[in-house]
Amino acid sequence: MTPCRVVCLVLFTAVAARADEAPAPPKAFDAKAIDEYLAKEVPVKGYVGLSVALVRDGKVLLAKGYGKASLKTGAAVDEHTRFAAGSVTKQFTCACVLLLQEDGKLSVSDKVAKYYAGLTKADEITLLDLMNHTAGYPDYYPLDFVDRRMEKAIPLDDLLKEYAGGKLDFAPKTRWSYSNTGYILLGRVIEKVSGKPFAEFLSERILKPVGMTNTVFEPKTDAPGLATGYTSFALGDPEPAAREADGWIHAAGGLYTTPSDLAKWDLALMTGKVLKTESLKQMTTPSLLADGRTRDYACGLAVPVRNGEQMFEHSGAVSGFLTFNGMIPRTRSAVILMTNGEHVDAGSLNRTLVALLLKAEAGDAPPVPKINGPAPKDVALDLLHQLQAGEIKREALGEDYNHFLTPARVAGAKERLKALGEPEKIEVEGTSERGGMEVAVIRFTFKTTKAKGLLYRTPDGKIQEFLLTKS
Repeated sequence: MTPCRVVCLVLFTAVAARADEAPAPPKAFDAKAIDEYLAKEVPVKGYVGLSVALVRDGKVLLAKGYGKASLKTGAAVDEHTRFAAGSVTKQFTCACVLLLQEDGKLSVSDKVAKYYAGLTKADEITLLDLMNHTAGYPDYYPLDFVDRRMEKAIPLDDLLKEYAGGKLDFAPKTRWSYSNTGYILLGRVIEKVSGKPFAEFLSERILKPVGMTNTVFEPKTDAPGLATGYTSFALGDPEPAAREADGWIHAAGGLYTTPSDLAKWDLALMTGKVLKTESLKQMTTPSLLADGRTRDYACGLAVPVRNGEQMFEHSGAVSGFLTFNGMIPRTRSAVILMTNGEHVDAGSLNRTLVALLLKAEAGDAPPVPKINGPAPKDVALDLLHQLQAGEIKREALGEDYNHFLTPARVAGAKERLKALGEPEKIEVEGTSERGGMEVAVIRFTFKTTKAKGLLYRTPDGKIQEFLLTKS
């Protein structure tokens, strides 16, 4: 439930094998290569089970399960195994609110007092504040385990009275702070306005129209097709995780689904099949605070820009499960990952897959030109030695760099660089293309300092630039 859980688990992460045994990730967003990588990654990294869907250009390229849905029964994860979506549920909750707004039955500008007059600052806090986590209501689920409170069922209105009826964490709209409490309140508002249980409204207006036939809301523990959630303490073996009792999750995180079904949702949301254009814009507009600051969080969705791409994304975590759902609306692409173990570093795997997708969307980088001359590392070391000696082989330089490298600059470089001595290590960090030249980034490690070198060469081998900066 908490966003912290997926990036800063207080429980130690279990590692099933040495780092040198871990498979190398693919170099490209290729479904077959990723499939082979995941099949190796699951046992090495200690996953119980994993299910992934990859979407590109509106097409599902991969939808597959790995590992076990249950250690007790030995059942394998397949494409139809349901996992807890956790806080990925929140985007569905927000969509339900916006659908009711489209129906003319409420407005996101409505004050909470219209529906729950007895709650704190109910005449100031709007439904949009709840959706954006700017209301100030304290989060009832800030820890990363099921504590004593959540072992016992609680009526939803009793939860709201306790956590939205007391002191606020901050004045409304003055800060952003993730709070599940607001989403329990939104779920109850949806029920009051629609006259239906949240699960029924969700099914009628979203799940059935989108075709999410393998998605359920707050299923019983023994419902068929569910993965068992697992945890581990202090590097222990995976053990079944205690599930939150009734009332503690609801519209904040009660969805159980599959990556395949989430892919259907992602595509429907990105292509305007769920919400009208104005509603989708409202759902994905960064939250605005009273002082004019914004956060890259909208209505149940984080909305960051990564590598120049606008993304819609959210993680989810309830006891025993982790989920990640990230979309690139420009190309109708997505990465969806679900696992039934809160003790594995699934966030790292998600970042790897998203990075591959972003790299693919950016297109192929221009090829690095073939250079008539020695390797970049050898050229850089030779240039360093020339500068340390104050004697430059100018016939190897391009005209502009030759002009730039005045006697005064060479004399100053000699004084500074000679004192550093011979580098203890030289590494080529990478090469790329710019302006038809090879660009090499070289790291120098000296006894007393480190430096970064930029070496530019044209295909004829001429050195057009060699600049050193402190690193």
